[in-house]
Amino acid sequence: MSGIESLFDGNRAWASTCVERDPDYFKRLIGQQAPEFLWIGCADSRVPADQITGLQPGEVFVHRNIANIVMDDDLNCQSVIQYAVDSLGVRNIIICGHYGCGGVLVVLRNERMGLVNDWLSGLCELSHEWSAELEALPGEAERHARLCELNVVKQVSNLSRSPSLNSAWARGQEVTLHGWIYALDDGLLRDLAVTVTGPQRI
Repeated sequence: MSGIESLFDGNRAWASTCVERDPDYFKRLIGQQAPEFLWIGCADSRVPADQITGLQPGEVFVHRNIANIVMDDDLNCQSVIQYAVDSLGVRNIIICGHYGCGGVLVVLRNERMGLVNDWLSGLCELSHEWSAELEALPGEAERHARLCELNVVKQVSNLSRSPSLNSAWARGQEVTLHGWIYALDDGLLRDLAVTVTGPQRI
């Protein structure tokens, strides 16, 4: 069996298990998209939002890209934010980075990877901005971890400037932004204590 065929086998097994546990599972799921959370995370295959938070389908709206970046001119990300805020009425938006992020390491090592470098240009600027702090750390592992954290803080700041969010806040809609980071070595989330509840700047 090829790798791709195994996905269909896995899907059938999963669907069968869901129905065995709850015969109305899929009937209920059809009308269940009312998530409280929008998760903006890294595309890394080791960081699945629903699994690491214990949430079920329909409980979290997800956008992922390399290094969990939010940019004003990224129509994909900005459209997700607008839909989540305006149509789904999410109350919490989480930017979640992770230690060991490959995109962050590309920047830290100044590696050339073509189009990925264009995508990570803002992260390069962030690395230069914090170069004194980063260079004062004892080794690459520590610099890598710190740049992963700084990136989350920066992306929360970028997110707070989203036109969709500022329109929502202006009309009194409650939406809170959170900056978290996930550790691959123990499976735990850490709150980086960067929380935004309105159009204040961080």
